[in-house]
Amino acid sequence: MNAPTAFPDQSKPVPPYKHTPLFPLGADTTPYKKIMAEGVRVEKVLGRDMLVVSREALRALSEAAFGEINHYLRPGHLKQLRAILDDPEASPNDKFVALDFLKNANIAAGGVLPMCQDTGTAIIMGKKGCNVITDGDDEAALSEGARDAYLRRNLRYSQVAPLSMYEEKNTANNMPAQTEIYAEGEDAYKFMFMAKGGGSANKSFLFQATPSVLTKDRLLAFLKEKILTLGTAACPPYHLAIVIGGTSAELCMKTVKLASARYLDALPTQGSPDGNAFRDLEMEQEIHKMTQSLGVGAQFGGKYFCHDVRVIRMPRHGASLPIGLGVSCSADRQVLGKITKDGVYLEELEHHPAQYLPEVEQALGGEVVKIDLNQPMKDILAALSKHPIKTRLSLTGTMIVARDSAHAKLRERLEKGEPLPDYFKNHPIYYAGPAKTPEGYASGAFGPTTAGRMDSFVDQFQAAGGSMVMVAKGNRAPAVREACKKYGGFYLGSIGGAAANLAEHCIKKVEVVKYPELGMEAIWRIEVVDFPAFTIIDDKGNDFFKELNLG
Repeated sequence: MNAPTAFPDQSKPVPPYKHTPLFPLGADTTPYKKIMAEGVRVEKVLGRDMLVVSREALRALSEAAFGEINHYLRPGHLKQLRAILDDPEASPNDKFVALDFLKNANIAAGGVLPMCQDTGTAIIMGKKGCNVITDGDDEAALSEGARDAYLRRNLRYSQVAPLSMYEEKNTANNMPAQTEIYAEGEDAYKFMFMAKGGGSANKSFLFQATPSVLTKDRLLAFLKEKILTLGTAACPPYHLAIVIGGTSAELCMKTVKLASARYLDALPTQGSPDGNAFRDLEMEQEIHKMTQSLGVGAQFGGKYFCHDVRVIRMPRHGASLPIGLGVSCSADRQVLGKITKDGVYLEELEHHPAQYLPEVEQALGGEVVKIDLNQPMKDILAALSKHPIKTRLSLTGTMIVARDSAHAKLRERLEKGEPLPDYFKNHPIYYAGPAKTPEGYASGAFGPTTAGRMDSFVDQFQAAGGSMVMVAKGNRAPAVREACKKYGGFYLGSIGGAAANLAEHCIKKVEVVKYPELGMEAIWRIEVVDFPAFTIIDDKGNDFFKELNLG
């Protein structure tokens, strides 16, 4: 009996192999600036010119990258924000949010307060040319640079290490970083650095669809339904990325992340029998128009749910159709870098965002209702009850800050038969976690976190007299609406993505109240002045986001 061999007959003719890269990108037109010349040299090895890169060059590039992207944005992103202000079709709330983002960008560009309190997971992708030599410890050198940026700047440590299945501890340096290094190219070492916040990362979705979806009408209907599930919790306007296909689920989602960072913009715009990925420009425009028609807008209703859309079509297994969805949020933080024989380079971000502000600030957002938070809770509730949802508010007084871990601690109290502490009953609860406080400042960057993560606590807490007024970002589950109607509570939406502006102008005092061991997830007491918010859910069961099919 003849068994098949691992190596079939090599004399059997096959056509010559023609390699087609899966992602055939065009020329790199990125504007770069040189940050250092040291740490690189060229040496002859076996008759070839080899680029020798020192460990310090890698570390320094990574540190510079994560410092830059927490304070500066790409010019294209800022131009898109300014375009909202100049668009007569933009809603007043669209313009109010866009103007706040531009103010926030100007404050962050001072280099002290980061643009968002969630300064992200450090993600590094490197493409190492075949003629590049390092000491082989590239991942450690790049991670060290990222760590140094978080230690030396006013950035938040968001990474928690599992000590057991249920016990975790903040690593206190934002490590570990996610570092991936590929072999590609010849004479350069190229990088993309990304700081990915939790709210934005949480809006990454994989749908294992079937090939039956691949007709225009069915695909667009499928995508419309899924795009609505993004909601507003990750701080729109978004850079939306959609990937149709992929040789695996993980490659589909990796492509989503790269497309949301506009890393794949130079892909071809049509496919081929060889199976390369391509951008579908026609579908990008069609889906962008669809997002404008949803009415969600830049967080509080309008046209600008998305700045732009990227649609990437990829090859797939005939029995599979992965579809990926993801966003880059208003903290649009990524930067390209490269190391060549001429030195170490970083993409040129916009260091002077003031040029995008209007000469005279418009009166945006409609009438503002001032709410005194230093009066008894029953009076705060009575004041809020006089006004409908969508009312723009200005809050002044004391708020208590608590998020996931603190909520879990308080739930333990209730389950032991203990009452909620008075501070949780007497003050509004702001879902947030601050970045480090710079010297001479009352607060570090301190914007709202995603409200939906606290949805499961609301009914239990309101029944116990707490969480009667909640302040955060994004849409919430129907259970929150029902609890507010039952117990007379309110949910107020704050502008997600403007943390530096809030720290600079609104938050006047910050102090720890309980659980300092939780780091940024401790319970804090803050004093605010003219803190901007909108009434999203009221004590009558009205829900602004339900009107937009997000509730």
